[in-house]
Amino acid sequence: MALSTWLAFFAASWAISFSPGPGAISAMASGLRYGFRRGYWTTVGLILGIIVQFLIVAVGLGALLTASELAFSIVKWLGAGYLIYLGWKQFRTDAPPVAAPGSNPPPFSRRELILRGCLINITNPKGTVFLMAVVPQFLDLSRPLVVQYVTIAATLCFTDLIAMGCYTGLASRVLRLLRSPRHIRWLNRTFGVLFILAGTVLASFSHQR
Repeated sequence: MALSTWLAFFAASWAISFSPGPGAISAMASGLRYGFRRGYWTTVGLILGIIVQFLIVAVGLGALLTASELAFSIVKWLGAGYLIYLGWKQFRTDAPPVAAPGSNPPPFSRRELILRGCLINITNPKGTVFLMAVVPQFLDLSRPLVVQYVTIAATLCFTDLIAMGCYTGLASRVLRLLRSPRHIRWLNRTFGVLFILAGTVLASFSHQR
């Protein structure tokens, strides 16, 4: 891959990473509930999900999602259902998003946050199909493809780590403004609705692009 080609993809990666979507919503919800240091584990899961998507594309399974209506629909509905489930769970949460003075801290599990982030990306067929459409534009078929895939994946993971970190940090800043259970309740409901909307939008995607 030529340096100019990589620089073009590097620039595109920032736009891809910062574009609002289920990943950004999940990162902000974790930052709101757990603060930046704990909530950032969701981003680790999102990155693992991106790596899995790249592996799917690299071995050609992404072509199956492109060609098969059934495969695309199965993954699409699994992803939509999972996002709606997360939204309903968040909507019904009335506990403080992080530990307030004199209160018990909310339950925290790195494994759960990592798994959540990973599943959000894996169950998004549009993400896989998107990579199938975008990645080949930056490949030089005269050079080893494995090295190029690794370079592209590493670049996108790098920009996503920063972008999701910004979303997580932005949400954790909101914690300083929380003064009552009512504020917390409405913030949880807001993020719950955003998750549900993201799931609904994903469910509305058609196989035709």
